[in-house]
Amino acid sequence: MSVANIRTTVEEKMSKSIDSLKTDLQKVRTGRAHTGILDHIQIDYYGSMVPISQVANLSLADARTIVVQPWEKNMANAVEKAIRESDLGLNPASMGETIRVPMPALTEERRKELTKFIKGEGEQTKVAIRNLRRDANEALKRLVNDKEISEDDERRAQGDIQKLTDKFVAEVDQVLQSKEAEIMTV
Repeated sequence: MSVANIRTTVEEKMSKSIDSLKTDLQKVRTGRAHTGILDHIQIDYYGSMVPISQVANLSLADARTIVVQPWEKNMANAVEKAIRESDLGLNPASMGETIRVPMPALTEERRKELTKFIKGEGEQTKVAIRNLRRDANEALKRLVNDKEISEDDERRAQGDIQKLTDKFVAEVDQVLQSKEAEIMTV
């Protein structure tokens, strides 16, 4: 493995860590509605568990209401039950073939809890990024020990990897800051 390969691999993995954080934070409910909140809900569809997006059309009626329209009329009760029993704390209302899912307003206390939660998620992502840096530095040390690169090349590569680490940690902070602002907006 070369220095360039190590750097490329580390950058890809750090980027995936950021993408994973963004995906996790999308599930955190703010006061506004967005269809991504329901993505992880599974529906029993003729004996197999499938995501809600595979049995219904999801759309927004307004800033605080998600409209779920099952493709099959007989699935409405199953979809409504799955949303109600999910860990999101939502209370769907069935209106014939469509299901309206109003997003309750967040209390100040709940906003602070969510802020603590997302900071914890961000810290876990930062730890993952730092672990990737450590792994890359160990790989560089192995290259020096195997006499494939010089110690000067190792120091330069470690500097590059540290710059990457700093860049991605700053990106985590930026993602957290925007999500926190979204949560605290009344």
